[in-house]
Amino acid sequence: MDLISNLSLGFGVAFTVQNIFLCFIGCMIGTLVGVLPGVGPVATIAMLLPITFGLDPTGALIMLAGIYYGAQYGGSTTAILVNIPGEATAVVTTLDGHQMAKQGRAGAALGVAALGSFFAGCVATIFIAAMGAPLTKLAQLFGPAEYFSLMVMGLVFSTVLARGSIFKALLMVFLGLLLATVGTDLETGQERMTLGIQQLSDGVDFAPLAMGIFGFAEIIRNLENPEARDVVRGKIGKLMPSWAEIKQSVPPVLRGTFIGGLLGILPGNGAVLGPFASYTMEKKLAKDPSRFGKGAIEGVAGPEAANNAGAQTAFIPLLTLGIPPNAVMALMVGAMTIHGIIPGPQVMTKNPDLFWGMIASMWIGNAMLVIINLPLVGMWVKLLKVPYRLMFPAIMIFCCIGIYSINNSVQDVYFTAFFALLGYILIKLGFEPAPMLLGFVLGKLMEEKLRQSLILSRGSFMTFVERPVSGVLLAVAVIMLVIALLPSINKKRDAVFQE
Repeated sequence: MDLISNLSLGFGVAFTVQNIFLCFIGCMIGTLVGVLPGVGPVATIAMLLPITFGLDPTGALIMLAGIYYGAQYGGSTTAILVNIPGEATAVVTTLDGHQMAKQGRAGAALGVAALGSFFAGCVATIFIAAMGAPLTKLAQLFGPAEYFSLMVMGLVFSTVLARGSIFKALLMVFLGLLLATVGTDLETGQERMTLGIQQLSDGVDFAPLAMGIFGFAEIIRNLENPEARDVVRGKIGKLMPSWAEIKQSVPPVLRGTFIGGLLGILPGNGAVLGPFASYTMEKKLAKDPSRFGKGAIEGVAGPEAANNAGAQTAFIPLLTLGIPPNAVMALMVGAMTIHGIIPGPQVMTKNPDLFWGMIASMWIGNAMLVIINLPLVGMWVKLLKVPYRLMFPAIMIFCCIGIYSINNSVQDVYFTAFFALLGYILIKLGFEPAPMLLGFVLGKLMEEKLRQSLILSRGSFMTFVERPVSGVLLAVAVIMLVIALLPSINKKRDAVFQE
C-alpha cells in the first residue's frame, strides 16, 4: 500500500502543467541529442545546467532526466538510418538496424526500437519504485566508514568499466579528487591549491568544469573530425512492425530489459554493457546465428530494450545512496547540490515530492518518447542533414551566455574555456573524462566521511576493515581492481569495447 500511495503522490507532482512541459522539453532535447551524433547527453546536460537555476528542483531534475533517457531513444534513430550511433549505447543497434534500413525495413526497425524501449522503460520505472524504499532504509544504516568504502568501490567500478587504459582511468579519478580539494578547508580555514587566485577560494565551480570538459571539448573534437553522414535514401516503410516481427521481438525485449536493468545499477557506467550483453545473448540463443549482422530484428529489439532499461535503473544508486554510477548521474548530483539538495537516502524522507515526482515523470516521459520518435521521424531525418559548422557556433554562444549568467562573472567563462582546452587535450591523449567527473563530484563527500570515520575511531584506519559492511565493500573494490589489472583479462576487456 505504501508503494501505491507514494506513486499517487509522485503522479500528483508530475501531472502539473509545468512539470509535464519540462518533461516534454527534456525528452525533446534528449531525442535531438541522440539523433545528432557528436553531442551526447553528458555534454548537453552540462551545457543546460545554467538554465535549470531558475526552476524549482523537482522540475529541473525531471527535465534533466528526460534529456538522459530521451537520448537513449534518439540514438537508435541515427544508428538505424545513418549507421552512426548517436549514443555509445546505440553502437550495437547499427549492426542489424542499418541493414534492415537498407532492405527497406527501416520503419519496422524504428518501431521495434521505440516499442521495446517503451516497455523496458516502464518495467525499469516499476523496479525503481519497488527498490527505492528498501534500499533507502538499508542506506540509512550506513555509517561514515560504510559510505566512504561504498564511494571507493564506485570509483573503482568507474575505472574498471571505463574505455581504454585502466591506469589512465585511475589517474583521471585521482585528478578529479584533487580538483575537489581546491579551495578553503572548512575544518582549518586554510586555502588549499588555489595558486593565489581569489576566485578559487570557494573551490572549483561545478558548472564551468562540467561544461568545459564535456560540452566545449566535445564540440571542438567533433569540429576537428566531421563525420560523413550517409542517410538512407530509400523509403522508411511502415513504422508498425508486422505481427511475425512482433512475435520475434518479444522474447529479446524481455531478456534485454532484465539484463539492461541489472547492469544499469552497476557503478561506472554499467548501462553501456547492457546492449552488448543482450546482443551476445540473442546471438547465442538464435537457431541461425548467421542472420545477425544481416538485418535480424532480434539484434535491434534486445539491445534497445537493454539500453533504455539501463538508463532508467542508473537512477537507483543516485536516488537511494547518493552515489552516481556514471558521468550523467554525476551531473545530476551536481544539479541537486546546486539546488540545495543533498543526494542520498535522506532525499526520500526530506524531499518525497522530488523523489516520487521524478519516478512518476519517467512513465510520462516514456509515453512522450514513443510519440516524439515515431510520427516525427521525417523531421529527424532532415535534421541529420544539417552540417556541424552551422550548429556548433550557435551552441557555444548560448552556453557562454548561460555560464556567465550563473554568477554574472566573466571569470566563469574563462574557467570554462580553460577546462575546455584541458578536456580536449585529455581526449587527444586517450584519457576518458568521465572518471574524473565522478571523482570530483564524490571528492568532497569522501573527504567528509573519511574525517568523520577517523574522528569516531580516534584516528584508526582499521575502522574501515573492522566494520563488516565497510570491509566487504573495500574487498570487492580491491578484487575488481586486481582482476581488471590482470593482463589477460585486460586484453579481453579492451577487445569487447573495440568491437
